[in-house]
Amino acid sequence: MSERSPVAASVVLGVAVGAFGMSFGVLCATAGLSTAKACALSLLVFTGASQFTAVTVLKSGGSPAAALGSALLLAARNGAYGLAVSPFIRGSRVKRLASAQLVIDESTAMATAQGSDAMKEHGFYAAGLAVFVFWNLGTLIGALGGQRIGRPESLGLDAAFPAGFLALLVPHVRTVSGRRAAVGGALIALALVPVAPAGVPILAAGLAALVGLRSHRPERVGEDAA
Repeated sequence: MSERSPVAASVVLGVAVGAFGMSFGVLCATAGLSTAKACALSLLVFTGASQFTAVTVLKSGGSPAAALGSALLLAARNGAYGLAVSPFIRGSRVKRLASAQLVIDESTAMATAQGSDAMKEHGFYAAGLAVFVFWNLGTLIGALGGQRIGRPESLGLDAAFPAGFLALLVPHVRTVSGRRAAVGGALIALALVPVAPAGVPILAAGLAALVGLRSHRPERVGEDAA
């Protein structure tokens, strides 16, 4: 039975993330950043949560150092993603180095949801490129629109990114290890919400992924044997 190409799903995901990119462009405009600076952030940084954090800190009067520190803290998870996808990203060192720009939540989730290594690599590039294109396009539109768009929440743009990422999680919760990780992450987040600063519960919930990583290999071996 042939595997389904992840291209269509990646394009749909890219469009959803692009809508959220519009809200980032609007945020930059209301924070006083030029369209060029907003687009440069999306092109060069390309990690949504870190971009939102940095601009929000600056908008609220924080220092550039505080903005950079907060953004780097959130971006640290991409290092773990890089380790997860590196085994099936083939090619020269130059290609692999360039591919690092596409290591994000969506490309990692799309890749690990595939079966064979070839399809994992295909899913990684399909999702990474789709999100890169639509995120940057959304940023440009949002930055140009600026004050005309007003509050992103009024158009529902703030819901586009979470909805798209939930769609990515569906293949993972079909496995035992995926369900364990999902339940563990939810419990960690719920336990920390009353006592931890905003954002920390979500970051800490990522520790539950270790459960999935620990049981992923034996589960795949059993599936292959079947």
